[in-house]
Amino acid sequence: MRVLTCVLIAMVYCSQAIAEPLLLNKAVDEALANNPGLAVIQARADALAQIPYQLDSLPDPRLSVNLMNMPLDSFSFTQEGMTQFQVGVSQALPYPGKLALKAKAANQMAEAATSTIEEKRLQLASDVKRVWWNIFYLDRALETNNKNRKLLRQFYELAETRYQVGKGQQQDVLLAQLEIENLNNNEIQLNNKRRNEVIRLNIIRDRDPSENITLPKKINERLVKLKHKKALHDKAREIRPDLIAQQKMVEASKLQVKLANKDRMPDFMASAVYGLRSGDNPDGSSRADFVSLMFSMNLPVYADKKQHRTEDQRNAEWIQQKYQLQDKNSQIAAEVAKSTANYETAKAQVTLFKEKIIPQAEQTVDAMLAGYQVGKVEFLSLLRSQTMLYNYQTEYWKAISVANQALAGLVAAVGEESVYE
Repeated sequence: MRVLTCVLIAMVYCSQAIAEPLLLNKAVDEALANNPGLAVIQARADALAQIPYQLDSLPDPRLSVNLMNMPLDSFSFTQEGMTQFQVGVSQALPYPGKLALKAKAANQMAEAATSTIEEKRLQLASDVKRVWWNIFYLDRALETNNKNRKLLRQFYELAETRYQVGKGQQQDVLLAQLEIENLNNNEIQLNNKRRNEVIRLNIIRDRDPSENITLPKKINERLVKLKHKKALHDKAREIRPDLIAQQKMVEASKLQVKLANKDRMPDFMASAVYGLRSGDNPDGSSRADFVSLMFSMNLPVYADKKQHRTEDQRNAEWIQQKYQLQDKNSQIAAEVAKSTANYETAKAQVTLFKEKIIPQAEQTVDAMLAGYQVGKVEFLSLLRSQTMLYNYQTEYWKAISVANQALAGLVAAVGEESVYE
C-alpha cells in the first residue's frame, strides 16, 4: 500500500512538472539553443572563418627529385660527366598584393556569415514569439468559448422553463440549442488550430511534435509606447544583421574587383636545383656538383579573353551586390513601417475593446436578459447580444496577440529589443 501511494504521489508530481507553463522567454531560449537550422548556419560560418587564413598563405613549395642524363647502355652514374642526381625546390610567388586581397575578400564573406547567424537568431526568436502568442490567443478564445457556452446553457434552461410554463416559445429553446452546438463546433476548430500551432512551436524548439504545451493564463496586458518610426529605422540601418551582412558582401565584391585588376599582372615561380655528380674528370679530379637557379613567370597574353572578361564579371557582381544592398535597405524600412503600423492599429483596438465596446456589450446583455425575463425582449435579441459579446471578447484577445506579434516582428526588423520608450 505504501509503495502504491508513493507511485501515485510521483505520478502527481510528474504531471505537475509536465503541466508547468511555458514562459515566452524560456521558449525563445530553447529555440536558440536547440534549433537545427541555426546550427547549420553556425557550422557554415565556422567553415568560412577558416578560409582567410588559407588564402593569405603562399602555395606549398614543390620538392623535385630528378635523375638527369643517365646512359642507357650502362646505367652508370660515373660514365658520363653530365649524369646527375638532382634535388630541387620550387616556390610559386603570386604577384604582390594578390594573396592579401583574396584573404580580405574571404574575411568579409566570413563576417557576412557571422551576421547571417545573428539575423537567423532574430528571425527564430520572432517566429517563436509569433507562434507563442498565437497559442495564447487560442487558449483565451477557448476559455471565452467555454464561458459563453455556460451562459448559453443558462439561457437554454431559462427559455425551456418559460416555454414549459407557457410564457416562452419552443423556437427560443431550439435557437439556444443551435447556438450551443455552434460553440461546440468552434471549440473543435480552435482545438485543431491550437494543435497545429503547438506542433510548430515544438519543431522550432527541436522537441517532440506531439508534446503538449501549457501557457500561462494571465499576462501583463499593458502595451508599450513605441519609439518614433524614424528613430527605429535609423537604428535598423545601424545594427540590423541582415543589412550588415549585405554590406560585407558589397565590400567582398569590391575587393574581388581589385583582385581581378591585379590578375593582369604575372605570377612568378622561383626554383633551386642541386645536381650531384659522381666519377672523376679526365685529369683525375672529382667532378664538381651543379647548382641551378630558375625564375619564370606567366605571360597574360590572352588578357582580352580572360583577365579583362574577369574584370567585367567582377564589376557586374559588385554592382549587383550594391543594388541588393539598396533593396535590402528598402525592405527593412518597409518591415519597420509595417510592424509599427500593425502594432499601433492592434493597440488602438485593444484600448477600444477594453474601455468601450466590451463594457457596453456586457451592459447590453444584462439589459436584454432582464428584459427577456419579464417578457419585454425577444429571445433572439438576447442571443444576438450574447453572441456579439463573445465575439468582442475573442477579438480583444486576438488584438492582444496581434499587437505582441507585431512587436516581435518590429524587434526582428530593428535588430534589438529596445524598440519602445
